[in-house]
Amino acid sequence: MITFALLAAALVVAALLFVLWPLLRSHPATPADAGSANLDIYRDQFAELERDVKLGTLDSAQYEGARSELQRRLLADLGPAEGVRVRPAASGKWAALVIGVALPLAVALLYWRLGEPQGIGASKQAAREAPAMTPEQFEAMTRKLAQRMADKPDDAVGWLMLGRAYKALGRPADAVVALKQANQRKPGEAEILIEYAEALAQAAGGTLAGEPRRLLEQALAVAPNDPKALTLAGGAAFEARDYAKALAYWERLAAQVPPDSELGQALGAGMERARSLAQGGKAAALTPAAIGAVVRGQVRLAAALKNRVAPDDTVFVFARAADGPRMPLAVIRKRVKDLPADFRLDDSMAMNPELKLSAFSRVVVAARVSRSGSATPQSGDLHGESAPVAPGRGSVSVVIDRVTP
Repeated sequence: MITFALLAAALVVAALLFVLWPLLRSHPATPADAGSANLDIYRDQFAELERDVKLGTLDSAQYEGARSELQRRLLADLGPAEGVRVRPAASGKWAALVIGVALPLAVALLYWRLGEPQGIGASKQAAREAPAMTPEQFEAMTRKLAQRMADKPDDAVGWLMLGRAYKALGRPADAVVALKQANQRKPGEAEILIEYAEALAQAAGGTLAGEPRRLLEQALAVAPNDPKALTLAGGAAFEARDYAKALAYWERLAAQVPPDSELGQALGAGMERARSLAQGGKAAALTPAAIGAVVRGQVRLAAALKNRVAPDDTVFVFARAADGPRMPLAVIRKRVKDLPADFRLDDSMAMNPELKLSAFSRVVVAARVSRSGSATPQSGDLHGESAPVAPGRGSVSVVIDRVTP
């Protein structure tokens, strides 16, 4: 606000200087009567008499008579006592004073009446306080994008964006169609190959075997250090029990991640397990005594956060290892309008056949409300989690009571 006021004041001062300077300058005095204006006429007549004498058209007597007559007329016009009067220049100081006061006042009144003073600095404030997009708004934008792609089907980037939107809406089959279009129009693009592989895996129930794995290997040939491609390719190799290759992928990813970060720790646990299995270890070594263990409980939303959600917002309830990879071991999906809701998690809900609930002795059950419907955590999501529990032992209570920064 202060910066705007200073700039506005500087502009007003500049405008005043431009307008007032001609009025404040001193002006030379100007002749006041008509007699002084006639002097040039008499001067020309005297010169004409001189030329006539030289040409011989007038003799001396005629010249003297005409000259005397001109002198008499000149004296009569000027007047014997006044001579040539001078009129002082009119002063512009009063006009300058009036304009100097009226112009800034008029500018201020016009801005107050027609401008928008409260809009100063509003863009930053609006950016900070912009409300999150509702699922309905996101779906409407996705429909518009789909219509645009129907009209302009050669836009590979547009198909990529549409595929991502469908994935966020939990529509993997539609995402596969859109990303296939993108891949056909821009073959060999690593970003498209990775998104296409992930959509195919989601549409197939989470398995990366077959075409998804092939696409990921193709993407890594173009972008060998892409984090997402390395993560998924490692998962695909692990799923195929190619533990040495999974370890190689994850080691390349770990070189890009701080080891003390959450992802770094998860990678460390995953690599340790892959290394053990690659050396002939058994997956059953991590399996608790209760094979096919189940985690049951209830999830609810804290009363203080109820005004921040809509009834149809998606709720993900999932279990992850208390000490190990942070990848969900079992996931179910509900809606806010279902809360409070009972849940049951078991191995049939595993996202990766090699990472099952029954393979870990202690797990944490977490719940997250996603306004966009995306499985990827985002700022503004609501979440909560339980303390570590042993699968198959008692009921778990999860309260969604925090906001993701």
